[in-house]
Amino acid sequence: MTTTAHFSTKDRILGAAEELFAQYGFAGTSLRQVTSRADVNIAAVNYHFGSKENLVNEVFRRRMDDMSEHRLRALKAAVKEHPGELEPILAAFVEPALAMAQDRHGGGAFIRVIARAYAEKNDGLRKFLSDQYGHVLRDFAKAIAGCMPGLTKEALYWRLDFLSGALTYAMADFGLIKRPSGVSEAAHREHAAKELIRFAAAGFKS
Repeated sequence: MTTTAHFSTKDRILGAAEELFAQYGFAGTSLRQVTSRADVNIAAVNYHFGSKENLVNEVFRRRMDDMSEHRLRALKAAVKEHPGELEPILAAFVEPALAMAQDRHGGGAFIRVIARAYAEKNDGLRKFLSDQYGHVLRDFAKAIAGCMPGLTKEALYWRLDFLSGALTYAMADFGLIKRPSGVSEAAHREHAAKELIRFAAAGFKS
């Protein structure tokens, strides 16, 4: 029971922080708001996270660890099963992110948190994300370079940057094309992934 309560408290704090960061931003959210939303005291936040900065980092870690694991597993399979093909590599990058965005357990809130990270200057968070997940982008860059030997390193990273931006936009489902009535979220996500992969492949090959 103690272990269950331990994880329940931590998860409640992370869930509350994610919702509040999505709504008010990092600077605009106080620990008092988090404790009130999670129905815990400040001591619980300090015990599990130590500081607000670390709480922000852990909100990202909770989602990013799982997504990164799925991406790298799919990348390994793509390189092994489709050597020299660009599209399977791009699918390994795109599909796990879109799946996370459609997660009914807070995926939508986390996408708004990502948007806040783009909008707000938070050097500590950027360093954390670079330190923890920079290797994922480097692995994808290496795999893409293997398919595109004529592409310079600078051009490759520009295009990977553009793909990341387009992917974030697609994850937010903020574009002109909305899910039609009668089409499931899974089918809409699959269609979005195919279109984005086709678009990105053309960009990398241009």
